[in-house]
Amino acid sequence: MPELPEVETVRRGLAGALVGATIARVVQRRADLRFAFPQNFAARLAGRRVEALERRAKYLVAVLDGGEALIMHLGMSGSFRVEDQPIGAFHHPRGAPGPHDHVLFLLSSGATITYNDPRRFGFMDLAGRDNLADYRFFANLGLEPFDPALDGPALRAMLAGKAAPLKAALLDQRLVAGLGNIYVCEALHRARLSPLRAAGTLTAPEARRLVAEIRAVLEEAIAAGGSSLRDHRQTNGALGYFQHGFSAYDREGAGCANKGCGGMITRIVQGGRSTFYCAACQR
Repeated sequence: MPELPEVETVRRGLAGALVGATIARVVQRRADLRFAFPQNFAARLAGRRVEALERRAKYLVAVLDGGEALIMHLGMSGSFRVEDQPIGAFHHPRGAPGPHDHVLFLLSSGATITYNDPRRFGFMDLAGRDNLADYRFFANLGLEPFDPALDGPALRAMLAGKAAPLKAALLDQRLVAGLGNIYVCEALHRARLSPLRAAGTLTAPEARRLVAEIRAVLEEAIAAGGSSLRDHRQTNGALGYFQHGFSAYDREGAGCANKGCGGMITRIVQGGRSTFYCAACQR
């Protein structure tokens, strides 16, 4: 599933085409994705101007004039493609829409944005723009990793008393929103912290170091266009390339990249997900 860097990469790719544009027409090619589309979905979007495109955790939020917001989630395999296309009589830029091109946004600027999702685990929804904090998927989300309020003391307070493994706690979206399996593995490796240790045992220096490494790995991944392990594509169709710089994730059996370690990356399973770490230096 796309994690924060992949979603942020998509947001930045869409923003140039979407923000300030008016949605002239929506072609909705099926009744549902993971969930049914909202009632009168296409009609409610037609004629609306996109005032901003934001990200909350792993969700995209297009803020519309008229009082609503379009909320989008990529699921496992969702992607957007931005292409120039005069509106006129509708012709898809790449010929007829493919079988997995489920929603097409025709913009007043002449651009076409196509949402493709082979596995259909993504979704689109509409909600009131003024009460998004109470939206059903946002109400229980924790701090964003880039929120200035997330510092060492704040993270340590979140984890205080928790016996759950540190990795599991960091994946809890109620604590820190947007972190996923890949980047938690990477941040813990860089911070030399074991994914197995009890979350509540972090010291103050360790918590500060972990927050810094979380932000650093996310920033580097965003700059690289995210990680394309399976389905992720940028809005121009290009792959992300951060996967070529992994220090731990998917590197089972490789030597540890941490300076002076000399250990080896091991794969274990936690909560049904693969964890990659170095037992020699991650304590």
